[in-house]
Amino acid sequence: MAAQARRVGGQVVGGVPVVPAVVGPLAQRRRPSGRVLLGAAVVVAGTALATGGGSGSAAGLLYSLGALACEVCFSLFALPLLPKLGAIRLSGYAAAVSLPMFAVLGLAVDGPAFLRLPTATELIGLGYLSLAVSVGAFLLWYSALPRLGADRAGLFAGVLPIGAVTTAAVLGQGLPTPLAAAGSALVVAGVPLGVSHSTAPILAVVSPARSPNPAT
Repeated sequence: MAAQARRVGGQVVGGVPVVPAVVGPLAQRRRPSGRVLLGAAVVVAGTALATGGGSGSAAGLLYSLGALACEVCFSLFALPLLPKLGAIRLSGYAAAVSLPMFAVLGLAVDGPAFLRLPTATELIGLGYLSLAVSVGAFLLWYSALPRLGADRAGLFAGVLPIGAVTTAAVLGQGLPTPLAAAGSALVVAGVPLGVSHSTAPILAVVSPARSPNPAT
């Protein structure tokens, strides 16, 4: 049952590429690209195949939809801020905002006990989450957004469920099924299909430390 619920969650979150492909251009008063929409459809189909079927509770489905909304907002809300702040400052602000949010959540769930010192294993995990998943991922993602746009960058969200399948195999939790392999192949085909229509930057990101006007 838990594995089936994870598959449903993976399918919902794997649908991220479709939303930015439509909403991203509309937010910038552009027409959605047919090629990006086609690539998004291929990526989502591959994600569905890779994660397989399954069933889950209503609460699990709502949590998955919430994760889907967060993934989309993570990109769309950043687009108008990137030209003003740049990838580094925006990443710093995003990380700073998360601190009070998780502090409130920790107090609500565990009370003052959430402030305990982490174990050595937990410290390693926190270091990975801080450096790779937060700092590294934020910088890479926010550097890619102005160059690709939310619609094309969103295609890469389809890689997340594929990463989960690969991680499960590496950790010895089972090899990918032929269906998962076929789904992975579709994702690998869909991403370049959607991003290859143009290489021009979507936004001109101006460093906050420099003025765009040489006279100033």
